[in-house]
Amino acid sequence: MTLGPVQLLVLSFDRPDFDGSVLAELERLRENDLVRVIDLLVVHKRADGTVDRLEHSDLGAGTGGIVEALIGADDGTLGSDEDVWSLDDAIPNDSAAAIALVEHRWATGLREAVTAAGGVPVADAWIHPADLAAAGLDAAA
Repeated sequence: MTLGPVQLLVLSFDRPDFDGSVLAELERLRENDLVRVIDLLVVHKRADGTVDRLEHSDLGAGTGGIVEALIGADDGTLGSDEDVWSLDDAIPNDSAAAIALVEHRWATGLREAVTAAGGVPVADAWIHPADLAAAGLDAAA
């Protein structure tokens, strides 16, 4: 299976009362075969500190857990016994976080063309809109 570029996207939400707009946009991208959600982990921490976890994958049943494997453990913790970082602990009460492993399917052909031409990626980065504005790029352009 040829994969397009894969991005690990970490999002924080200070209001866990989602209105559905983020999921609707993700679904639009999926329907147009622009992205595929390889794995998605959503962690919601209630006001009382109770943690709910939801995982989803477009690859089918039994293919989840990839995000947790990438961050270091299946329970969301990372580190040794003395120095443990927990995703659940890092999220403030009454907030949420989502970690998505997203394949950019729109770029699969470009990746194959670069490889066929003997090219290799040297670096890549996502540039924040504020940085682009500071560099002089007009958002209307």
